[in-house]
Amino acid sequence: METILDNVFSVTGILLIFVIAVLKSGIKFVPQNRAYVVERFGKYHSTKIAGLNFIIPFIDRVAADRSLKEQAVDVPSQGGITKDNISLSVDGVLYFRVLDPYKATYGVDDYIFAVTQLAQTTMRSELGKMELDKTFEERDQLNANIVHSINEASAPWGIQVMRYEIKDIIPPSSIMDAMEAQMKAERVKRAQILESEGDRQAAINRAEGQKASVVLSAEADKEEAILRAQGQAEAIIAVAEAQAAALRQVGEAANTPDGQKAVQLDLATKAIEAKQAIARESSVVLLPDSGTDAASVVAQAMTIINQINSKHVDGAGA
Repeated sequence: METILDNVFSVTGILLIFVIAVLKSGIKFVPQNRAYVVERFGKYHSTKIAGLNFIIPFIDRVAADRSLKEQAVDVPSQGGITKDNISLSVDGVLYFRVLDPYKATYGVDDYIFAVTQLAQTTMRSELGKMELDKTFEERDQLNANIVHSINEASAPWGIQVMRYEIKDIIPPSSIMDAMEAQMKAERVKRAQILESEGDRQAAINRAEGQKASVVLSAEADKEEAILRAQGQAEAIIAVAEAQAAALRQVGEAANTPDGQKAVQLDLATKAIEAKQAIARESSVVLLPDSGTDAASVVAQAMTIINQINSKHVDGAGA
């Protein structure tokens, strides 16, 4: 009896383990940004998104596990010919993501390989539309054109290309040498232009400096002449005022008795000195007479001074 019970418990345990294993195989935890494509009897049934999902064991199966994250794929280096018949070697990086797991699973066998090949062929096509210089100058436009063309072709695969970045554009060595020579000539040209511009600006600066110097010198000469004229005028005025003051003092002094005597003495002295000078310079000897002796000269001078003083007094009284 115990043997029978042991066998029953063993079978029950095995059945319980089998049931648990079956139930566990029917529970699917889908990670974030992933999708499971489920087939039932070999035919597409549903797409399971992130979270807890259930399938029927032995009937349903996960046919594909698709990542919904953005993926980066290296596009191998390849040759291309530009519009001006220059051969180039170009490589790049393609960024894309799966929008529709169903199309990515059943629309194409290997969507990564397919989109990489499509990127290569599209790149060659776009390079053939541009000249060599444009491929370097308009790289962003070239990338945008490649992305647009790939998205149009990969729409049935459920793939969206986010961007395409060209890493290297390598022309032939002969073209590299020619481009280097051209760039060197361009740099020399720019240096010469900059040097000529510098010489021109220096000449302008020198001319403006000379002009400013001449203007300042003229202004200085003008100021100096004005100051000199003002100084001369002030000197003349000062001399005239001094002479006028001296004449006033002489006149006031001469209007006194002592002043009259001093004037007589001065006139007599000057008359004698004048006659002595004439005598030295001339061979003719002049003898004094009654009209030309010193006393007569002094008397005549005093008469004139008295007449001037009397007129001055009469004018002041009037």
